[in-house]
Amino acid sequence: MSKGYKLPARIRYEYEIKPDAALEYAHGVWGGVNPHGEVEMNFYTESDKLPSFSERIISPDGSIGHEIIPAEGEQKAVTRNVHSRIVMNYNTARALYEWLDEKLSALEAEWEAAGTGPMFDGPGSGGLEQ
Repeated sequence: MSKGYKLPARIRYEYEIKPDAALEYAHGVWGGVNPHGEVEMNFYTESDKLPSFSERIISPDGSIGHEIIPAEGEQKAVTRNVHSRIVMNYNTARALYEWLDEKLSALEAEWEAAGTGPMFDGPGSGGLEQ
């Protein structure tokens, strides 16, 4: 720094949210390190795959009968809908890691003090891929 330059005592960060920004829920994330050395994350939700079509029987009297869904094999399919894609450099990823560790430690301390645990029952591990 040049002589005579004085650093400010504080910096104020003001936040603006884009009008089209949406709060998204994530069941998991798929990603890794891309060819540029950045961390790439693709957040998704999961749901049962919808059938390609369904049909209903129409009785001779015109009433609509039960729904018929085509058999699509014995294999169950789950759809992962990627809704958010995030890319960050190492320093930002490291800061995110430390921020998330701090938040999870505080949450776990609250649970321990209250004698509770996660709000939702489910698999012990989240949906992390790659």
